[in-house]
Amino acid sequence: MKSAVETLNPTRVRLTVEVPFEELKPSLDAAYRKINQQVQVPGFRRGKVPSRVIDQRFGRGAVLEQAVNDALPKFYSDAVSEGELSTLGQPEVDITELRDNELLTFTAEVDIRPEIEIPDYSGVEVTVDAVEVADEDVDQAVERLRDRFASTTVVERAAAEGDVVRVTLQAAADGEPVEGLVPPTANHTLGGGELVEGLDEAVSGLSAGDTATFTTRIPTGDSADAETDADAEASDEADAEADEAAAETGREARITVTVETVSSRELPELDDDFAQLASEFDTLEELREDSRRRLTEQRRYEQATDVQEKVLAALLELIEIPMPQKLLEDEIETRKHNLVHHQLGQLGMDLNAYLTMRGQSAEEFDAELREQAEKGIRTQFVLDEIAKREELNVSQEELTEHLVRRAQSAGMTPDQFVKAVVESNQVPMLVGEVSRGKALAAVVDAVTVTDTNGEKVQLDDEAEEADEAAADTAEGTADAAEAAEASTDADDDADADDDADSDKDR
Repeated sequence: MKSAVETLNPTRVRLTVEVPFEELKPSLDAAYRKINQQVQVPGFRRGKVPSRVIDQRFGRGAVLEQAVNDALPKFYSDAVSEGELSTLGQPEVDITELRDNELLTFTAEVDIRPEIEIPDYSGVEVTVDAVEVADEDVDQAVERLRDRFASTTVVERAAAEGDVVRVTLQAAADGEPVEGLVPPTANHTLGGGELVEGLDEAVSGLSAGDTATFTTRIPTGDSADAETDADAEASDEADAEADEAAAETGREARITVTVETVSSRELPELDDDFAQLASEFDTLEELREDSRRRLTEQRRYEQATDVQEKVLAALLELIEIPMPQKLLEDEIETRKHNLVHHQLGQLGMDLNAYLTMRGQSAEEFDAELREQAEKGIRTQFVLDEIAKREELNVSQEELTEHLVRRAQSAGMTPDQFVKAVVESNQVPMLVGEVSRGKALAAVVDAVTVTDTNGEKVQLDDEAEEADEAAADTAEGTADAAEAAEASTDADDDADADDDADSDKDR
């Protein structure tokens, strides 16, 4: 076998492969055996039909097609190894010549990982918010806990702010009842965050048995529930804009609310007795100190996450990365498919309703999706290159710890998760996640991070999850590059067969 590699662009090559016919002989013999077991010819026992009879009855072309389909994956794989290529995704195979007893020639176009130059990033500087917990923050945390232990008493009076009302709700749109827009019954605290926009105003002043109607806009879906992995990379500001758009552009409905009961709420006294009721602590001061500790840990995690995101953004700014267009288009299509057919499908929404909810045009949505998919792919390439350059290998212990964390986030036991990962051939992806997390941590260690107080930020072991979370988030829905490589390993046989079949049909 001879092969040659033609570079079409920095991310795509064409392989031209010539196979002497004698190298097809094992596949040709296997094709005769396979056909022999599938056909029945009068005068011959099954499996004992001579090759010349098969050629006469069914045609030599059918045998050649079977042999080529069987042999193509191996020849393609050998050509990739010979060319020392790091391929992405499935090849586009075209059989250009097939001369019986002489020669097989085919071409295969495929995306490859671009060569990336990693610059010196030690001079990168980023600034993040300082970890600060004020007394007011602790007060609010304790008040939230206190609120959970409030007692309620049914009262015979009109509802006022702070009261808990049990209500029944019915929605109608265009004069017709609509199910599912609002919960049929609910407990609602006046002034504690509206269950439905306008409900507080409608219920305030009503007593048990009273009914009121009001008009509101019900979002056509929950933007958080409908998020794709691409959406997860958006900023908090973008999410807030999406929520605002949902409120402004959601479905208009007429709500009928009936108050079933009105209950007053009584908060417990903030004293040592409350601390013993609500926690394992004996005194209120101990409870407050624990709240401060928890808030500090939370802020440290948030700071660590912010560090990862800002360092990653700064790193990507330094590096020019050629983009494999087919890989990019496949990733965009995967993200869009997951959104439309999974998240939105479960909510009973279509893409048009989702775009209306977000106040976004189809062009804006496509541009955002492309930007996020491209960022995910670029991130993988860069972190993989750093992991390779720094020789950041993944130990069994690190992989096991990562599996346990992923299982917990998926709501599965480690054994269930491992079984699912192995059956779907996703172990290489998880190894990639760990190595990319380690690569990002190595970059963070090398750059300068200061907080808004001018203090240098040192991330300790508590930031480890933030390292992996930042790397995982940036990788995107399909874990694009890793998924492409895993797909190549798992599906070469089937896809090469399909390509050969289609080429023969042409």
